[in-house]
Amino acid sequence: MNDNIQVKDKLLYRDLSYQVIGAAMEVHKNLGSGFLEAVYEQALAYEFDLQGIRYKEQHPLPVDYKGIRVGDYFADFVVEDKIVVEIKSISKLNSSHEAQAHHYLASTGLELAILINFGAQSLEYKRIVRSKIENKY
Repeated sequence: MNDNIQVKDKLLYRDLSYQVIGAAMEVHKNLGSGFLEAVYEQALAYEFDLQGIRYKEQHPLPVDYKGIRVGDYFADFVVEDKIVVEIKSISKLNSSHEAQAHHYLASTGLELAILINFGAQSLEYKRIVRSKIENKY
């Protein structure tokens, strides 16, 4: 079965997700917590290079509204044109960060985001999958 399909015992982009999270763990293991987000972004880019993970850094993703572009979201990383990686350096991820990731996915059409927080004592990460249910008002 293709690892790009999510079923009960399979995760969307499972292997690639594990690679991204593993690279983040390596960065956190070496730097620990306490640095600014920009430091972790540069370290993670270098770790992606070392591990052969293809990515775009600070990549603009268009945000459309009723058929017109209303702006761009600059993703910290887009990995292999499949996964938005949003990094933080805060004490703890919360529901507003998850909501932000859902909005990014809904507006860009990508299916998966990974939130990574380097600010906690232990690396914190969360996979966010785009909802197939669209809000109707």
